[in-house]
Amino acid sequence: MDNYNPKKIEEKWPFDSAQGKQVYGFKAIEKKWQDIWEKNQYGIAADFSDNPKHYHLVEFPYPSGEGLHVGHCMGYGASDAYCRMKRMQGFNVMYPIGWDAFGLPTENYAIKTGKKPVLVTKENTDNFRKQMKSLGYAFDWDREVNTTDPAYYKWTQWIFLQFYKHAIIDDKLVEVADDDTETPRLAYQAEMPINWCPSCKIGLANEEVIAGKCERCGSETIKKMQKQWMLRITAYAERLIKDLDTVEYLDKIKTQQVNWIGRSTGSNIVFRIQNADNSIEVFTTRADTLFGCTYVVLSPEHLLIKDLKDKIQNYKEVEKYVQDAAKKSDLERVELDKEKTGVRLEGIKAINPINNEEVDIWVADYVLATYGTGAVMAVPAHDERDFEFAKKYGIPVKQVISKDVEVPAAYWPQAGEKPKSDNNKAYTGPGYLFNSGEFNNLSSEEAKKKITEKLKSIGVGDFSVNFKLRDWVFSRQHYWGEPIPIVHCQKCGMVPLQEKDLPLTLPDVKKYEPTNTGESPLADISDWVNVKCPKCGGDAKRETDTMPNWAGSSWYFLAYAMNADIRGNIFDENKKELNYWFPVDLYNGGMEHTTLHLLYSRFWHKFLYDLGKVPTLEPYQKRIAHGIILGPDGQKMSKSRGNVINPDSIVEQYGADTLRAYIMFIGPYDQESAWSTAGVQGVSRFLKRVWNNFGLIKDDANDSKTLLVKLNQTIKGVSDDIDNFRFNTVVSKLMELNNVIEKEKTISKKSFSVFLQLLYPVVPHLASELYEKLTKSDISKEEWPKPDVKYLKNDTIEIVVQVNGKVRDKIIVDSEIDDEKLKETALNSERVQQYIAGHDILKTIVVPKKLVSVVIK
Repeated sequence: MDNYNPKKIEEKWPFDSAQGKQVYGFKAIEKKWQDIWEKNQYGIAADFSDNPKHYHLVEFPYPSGEGLHVGHCMGYGASDAYCRMKRMQGFNVMYPIGWDAFGLPTENYAIKTGKKPVLVTKENTDNFRKQMKSLGYAFDWDREVNTTDPAYYKWTQWIFLQFYKHAIIDDKLVEVADDDTETPRLAYQAEMPINWCPSCKIGLANEEVIAGKCERCGSETIKKMQKQWMLRITAYAERLIKDLDTVEYLDKIKTQQVNWIGRSTGSNIVFRIQNADNSIEVFTTRADTLFGCTYVVLSPEHLLIKDLKDKIQNYKEVEKYVQDAAKKSDLERVELDKEKTGVRLEGIKAINPINNEEVDIWVADYVLATYGTGAVMAVPAHDERDFEFAKKYGIPVKQVISKDVEVPAAYWPQAGEKPKSDNNKAYTGPGYLFNSGEFNNLSSEEAKKKITEKLKSIGVGDFSVNFKLRDWVFSRQHYWGEPIPIVHCQKCGMVPLQEKDLPLTLPDVKKYEPTNTGESPLADISDWVNVKCPKCGGDAKRETDTMPNWAGSSWYFLAYAMNADIRGNIFDENKKELNYWFPVDLYNGGMEHTTLHLLYSRFWHKFLYDLGKVPTLEPYQKRIAHGIILGPDGQKMSKSRGNVINPDSIVEQYGADTLRAYIMFIGPYDQESAWSTAGVQGVSRFLKRVWNNFGLIKDDANDSKTLLVKLNQTIKGVSDDIDNFRFNTVVSKLMELNNVIEKEKTISKKSFSVFLQLLYPVVPHLASELYEKLTKSDISKEEWPKPDVKYLKNDTIEIVVQVNGKVRDKIIVDSEIDDEKLKETALNSERVQQYIAGHDILKTIVVPKKLVSVVIK
């Protein structure tokens, strides 16, 4: 603080000639303290300390050209306030930030404007950094990372190569030999149905398809088979569920993780195809209903359809249905209220392995290739989706499960019978078997076991665990992403780059448009693609797919703990730092990232743990999530609606402290809240009143019991609320305390100092300025206040005072006050006097310890 001149700053403060004093000049104050924090390196964490550590992580932003939005401010502002309190409580706090800067939007902008993505990224990150500093966020800027920095993505590529070189065998991580083509590597290539934009001629990730249309150009997408790099996240599925028991996530976040992984225990069952060497494998959790299977359904992408082309009599009809299905998104295909459609494969039948009955084979788009085996056994009597399909196409419905042990004879329909008139919906619950041969009268649970054992004994089934989770599609046909460090050699096959050759950097190109083949734009750069094989020295070609934007965000929290020292052998050279900082104590972000990003980053961390590179099973000990801020119209903010709030304009008009406090005050932290300009103005008035109340300080003031009780209640309440991210009530408690200070007319220097310490996390610029004026000290170096327990006892109560039914004041009184004294105190209230002066009092009603109601003429 040696380099600033308080008098020079004060000259810039607005002067109110009517009041004869300087007024709250937020612009000068905020600039002053932001400069001081930067000079003093406030927020820079030490890697080791005798104090307890607190690693506080917020989701690093994608630096778009739009700049920060108020949604960013909600997460960053709350976490900044939390970290300021933790520092005052004696914690060694790390609160870092960086940039998740690879991705399609920057590439699209480069195509549109002709600017290079690397330059666009620099412009955007510079703007974000400037905005964040203007809001007073005390990030640890020494640890700043950028996923597009080759020094950073060298290690993203290194981690990918470890996936390629390893496999999970019998629940253990093993290294795979270079020439081993049989062991299922954790990184592998496979032909997969992808979202394809015929206009852009490019493959799209699911998140790049909006309502079945390309995010880039708006054209309808189709499905297309294409080779993709995959990460075998399914090898970690069990652990990704089980280890949730070791962390403190919100229940709804844990539920999202579990549901996305979708663990199911059941049976794999093989249906042989009549007069063919092929078979259909299905997974089911209801083997007890197998006798009720009356048809089998294949997904439109199922490879068996092409294999049986010559045997399917209506192949042209089937082929057209498959092509139409390719135009639909997965979401459209599985909508519950969507009308089910399909085509029967004429000329072929499947054999039900439990009773050798012939059943039809259908293709239907409500079955997805990416779920289970891409085929299902349909039991219309006991599955609602199958029942709707069977009703539409006249397929037999055979009941085999009853709620009752004794099944009435009327409910023993024969195979091929239509549903009975009183059976107009599927019964999907458990029960007892009938119409099921030797398994009749068994309970559903017992039948599942015995039927599967029977199938296993004849080689057509077994017990199985299935996951809804599919292996992670880990390649994109874009330019602006991490190059995949693999070389394809005709002689050697796939060859990984050696670590000494990393990073494999992106070539400097002029055009970023996709190729006509659907490959990455990198495929057209011959002098980059054509290389010598690292293994045999022969002619080879580089892999031209790049990694998805999820890659860099799957380990950035580790780079922070390494103090952004990402140029050495980072995982070996920074073990002490990783041991010190991990796990992350609290991870704060949006609910939209509590499924995929959270899952992917947990997966990467577990893999690195198995490699012996990180010290903890889980990266994050605690995860919370904030709500979103809606526009003033109650709708999600968007340019098209014209309801976007630019934080820069709020800072310019009202100040950073007003924006910070308002966003915390806007509503419960984890819920949606609508922006209100009136609310911003209200918070601005509150801060001006705090500024003005500085004039109430008297060194020799003897604070009243009322004020001391409220002050200590506020210390406890604000401390608890910040700890639990109840920031709307933090601000309301501070407002209430400010009201009491105004009523008291005077306050001691000591008590006002404590008030400022409580304000500091929320409005750090204003609190720092007033605290320095009051004490000549830096508030950030003070200890967090603790309440005096003697003032927390319930010896005072708040009484509402009404005049003609309207609340005119709230007074704090002794809890043992008698009715007459309470009545006298209420009538003498300054605010009540304003409403009753000059009026006849008709009656005064006292509700003990609750209310005084005054009726005037």
